[in-house]
Amino acid sequence: MEYGLIGERLGHSFSKTIHSLIGGYEYSLVEIPRDGLEDFLVRKEFCGINVTIPYKESVISYLDNVSEEVRKIGACNTIVCNNGVLSGYNTDYYGLRDLIIRNGIEIEGRKVLILGTGGTSHTARALVSDMGASEVKIASRRAGAGDLTYSELADNYTDAQVIINATPCGMFPSNGDCPLSLEMFSKLEGVVDVIYNPIRSNIVLDAIGRGIKAAGGLYMLVAQAVYASAIWFGKEIDSALIENIYGTILSEKENICLIGMPSAGKTTCGEMIAEITGREFYDSDIVIEEKAGMTIPEIFATKGEKAFRELETEVIAELAKKSSCIIATGGGVVLNPLNMRNLKQNGKIYFLDRNVENLLVTGDRPLSSSMEALRKMYEVRLPLYHAACDEVIDVNHSYEEAVADIKARHKIVK
Repeated sequence: MEYGLIGERLGHSFSKTIHSLIGGYEYSLVEIPRDGLEDFLVRKEFCGINVTIPYKESVISYLDNVSEEVRKIGACNTIVCNNGVLSGYNTDYYGLRDLIIRNGIEIEGRKVLILGTGGTSHTARALVSDMGASEVKIASRRAGAGDLTYSELADNYTDAQVIINATPCGMFPSNGDCPLSLEMFSKLEGVVDVIYNPIRSNIVLDAIGRGIKAAGGLYMLVAQAVYASAIWFGKEIDSALIENIYGTILSEKENICLIGMPSAGKTTCGEMIAEITGREFYDSDIVIEEKAGMTIPEIFATKGEKAFRELETEVIAELAKKSSCIIATGGGVVLNPLNMRNLKQNGKIYFLDRNVENLLVTGDRPLSSSMEALRKMYEVRLPLYHAACDEVIDVNHSYEEAVADIKARHKIVK
């Protein structure tokens, strides 16, 4: 291996994709067990590597030289091997800095709360101190590991203005987890989560829902990779390259989620996009039927709508964890806000809007078996569709036009 990433578990890493877009070198993902780290570093059979959990701190003892950031932080995520000499750097520092600045989150003069005590927490503390934070506190679930325990926050630090999550809480596959509730923080101005899978964790979605500036870690991941590559090859940092790669990765990884009335064309458009892009396509109604072992009309007839909605929410939560796919949903998916929240973690939501007179009445749809029922449903659900979606797609003309519109808005090149 000449260039690559080392860590304990790398199955869901985006790093290989990012470095392939930077271009000019092969990049490998190398999973190393804890008892294999020393042998790997002593052999020095690489030119440059990135380091991730759980080795950002333990690699330092094997380095011959470290940057000022590594010395200050006590964590290293980038190593260069030059004629057998190992030099360590921390490009997470610059990636996190760029993420904060890009999203307009002010640090100078603010009280900052950092969640977690690992290597990324040390990076965040050093960075916000350098950016002029008036006060920095570290929260930990274990007493003595940080400045405060989570249980002490309500009594001691509810006036935090910026929160940075440097824990894995909420990371795939535990997407539904959230490190803490934001309700107690009445002065909160910004939230940063270093997690990038899902793209928008629950704490980020909580902040956005409250009108607070918030961002996940995908931009940080891209930026630190570009900084690492620049160190390996002695290049200047290209900010435009960071933006371009971030946009490409976001477009590729973000799910296309289709909502709308029954017979609006969600399945048809979804299948067309899947055929064009090669992405996986999922129809949540079909997944529900497969999971239940019966058709949707049979579920309604034997178990009722409540049971169907519970199963629908379970299926949506599973599908929402996926990335780079197309998800067509049932017409009533918007009735439960949790469904929309789950889809937004990794997806962009498109409302396929078809005028009610253009919708079809079919016998296989339990709640829209007549035009009168369809009209009443449309009146109730229309504001929910608009509130939930990121983009409105007109499907009153041809499906081809609707698909072309989605491709353009999702920035799909293919």
